[in-house]
Amino acid sequence: MREILIASNNAHKFEEISAILAHLPLKLIMPKELGIRIDVPEVGANYYENALIKAKAFHQASNLPVLADDSGLEVAALDFQPGIHSHRFSPDPQASDHDRCLYLLSRLAQFPKPWKASFNCVAVFYRSPEVVESFQGVIKGEIIEDFRGKNGFGYDPIFWIKEQNQTMAELDPEVKNQISHRARAFSNLTTLFEWSLGQVS
Repeated sequence: MREILIASNNAHKFEEISAILAHLPLKLIMPKELGIRIDVPEVGANYYENALIKAKAFHQASNLPVLADDSGLEVAALDFQPGIHSHRFSPDPQASDHDRCLYLLSRLAQFPKPWKASFNCVAVFYRSPEVVESFQGVIKGEIIEDFRGKNGFGYDPIFWIKEQNQTMAELDPEVKNQISHRARAFSNLTTLFEWSLGQVS
């Protein structure tokens, strides 16, 4: 079973990625398991650049293959903000997920509904500076005012998916890990699958 480091200290994200890739013969490792405690500044201009910055930093710290991602919420009425700044969108640096949702809703209050939005994710599989694979996943929905569901994090409780008639936070985890932006990004990393099965070195 091949080992791979997840370039994140976020336990929720680690659980999601673990579930998405559960069918592969991989041992996923959190940085803290190796005593790695680094906070990588996300200074890239887009999701790919941020994911690559994180992948490089954690690869250098561990010398292991790395999976990294960057994701964000884009809301049409806000000129597709917050985007790559989703986690830091609130002016309060100590804001909780709930606080960030409330701040987003306050910014949207002046605009007519529906508040069309999408979740975007770029996943990067980084084996060396010369061997890097990436893929983007997107899921479309709307922002709603009611907080619904307990299964998600971030903006999940106010992100409503028409086809499911549920918010992201209401989805059964098995469904979420098939249709989410993160699932779509990680599930299309072809080289990762081949590598996990020993088809590429």
